[in-house]
Amino acid sequence: MRQLVSWVASAGVGFVRACVVAVVSMLVPAVWAAAVTLGVWWAGDPWSWVPVCLPACMGTLALSRPVCRMFRFLVATWTATVIPAGYRQAGPVVRMSTGYWWNGFSYERTRRDALLDQRWRTRWSDPATWRDLRFTAIAPITVGVIASIPPAGAAGAVIGLSQPTFSPRAIGVLGLVVAFAGAPYAWRSVEPVAVRFLRASPAAVLADRVDELTAQRADATVAQAAEIRRIERDLHDGAQARLVALGLSLATAEKLMETDPDQAKALMREARDGAATSLTELRELVKGINPPVLNERGLLDAVRALALDSPLEAEVSTDLQLRLDPPIETAVYFGIAELLTNAVKHARATRARISLARDDSGIVVDVEDNGRGGAHDVRPGGGLAGLRRRLAVFDETLEISSPAGGPTRARMVVPCASL
Repeated sequence: MRQLVSWVASAGVGFVRACVVAVVSMLVPAVWAAAVTLGVWWAGDPWSWVPVCLPACMGTLALSRPVCRMFRFLVATWTATVIPAGYRQAGPVVRMSTGYWWNGFSYERTRRDALLDQRWRTRWSDPATWRDLRFTAIAPITVGVIASIPPAGAAGAVIGLSQPTFSPRAIGVLGLVVAFAGAPYAWRSVEPVAVRFLRASPAAVLADRVDELTAQRADATVAQAAEIRRIERDLHDGAQARLVALGLSLATAEKLMETDPDQAKALMREARDGAATSLTELRELVKGINPPVLNERGLLDAVRALALDSPLEAEVSTDLQLRLDPPIETAVYFGIAELLTNAVKHARATRARISLARDDSGIVVDVEDNGRGGAHDVRPGGGLAGLRRRLAVFDETLEISSPAGGPTRARMVVPCASL
């Protein structure tokens, strides 16, 4: 009995999925069927194919990308197989000193014209566009035909069983059997066909990877230059100024040593305090560049020390004893530090929980706070945007869930093996 119920449920789910696949795959053929119908209607005009084929071609081009996106969504939802879209992203549109707008292809008088020209040029030059058009031509005669078997059988069953004679009813019973028997399997052809024809070619994947690495290299160069400027500014405004003042105080104390020993001793005490303050600033500067505890004790102890120094009531939980490559440990450490800083500065949190674990994808770091949320609004040039760029250099990913009112949950995934 339980197996029968399971089969009926599987047949019902399969029937609905087969209907969805059949409808989606037949959208473009429906456009051409409507065009043919109009052509037959206008058959008396020798130029009737012009107003018929042009709308059909435009409809095919307009529907190809939404249809392929729908297939990717269905495959990911039903089978957990993710097919990357691989669409090319348009670059920024920049206004030049001449007043014209540059969109990466041509100069236009207005920003609207530049964006429109860029959108069409990018789409026509994108290999994914032609891949989508190819799939919309293949899908109806592959997955569309197979997925249409259960709904066609159900339609035949309804029509046949509604007739009074024996032969149509027998055909109706046969259609019902076909519908129920094929429903659990008819939709399954969508996964191999979609993976085969919607997946980007190795050459396209390699080209996209090269573009991504080029952008990451540029971001890393910009970030490195900004960090160097920050260090120079901190040294100039902090330790360097104090050391200059320290030298002047010692020179003045040396002159006053014989004429005014008390004033000389006071200046030497101030110089000693200034030296201690300068040493503290230099230690903080070095800690901001690369914390010594990270080099000496590793990531876990460095995160625990970071939690102790944080104004939040931070809890660190892990059952791992691991060492990663030093650049990766540094990126993860400063990523956690950035998230804790945002929790204090923007979310006004009072508690945080840091968890480090391992799964099939690598090392997973979860940071959760009880702040007011809203951290998913990534501003260009903000801390989270910079954090995403730094993590992307190591193929790390950052996922943030931060509804209004909190809590905020951030997950960093490091695709690497522990040492």
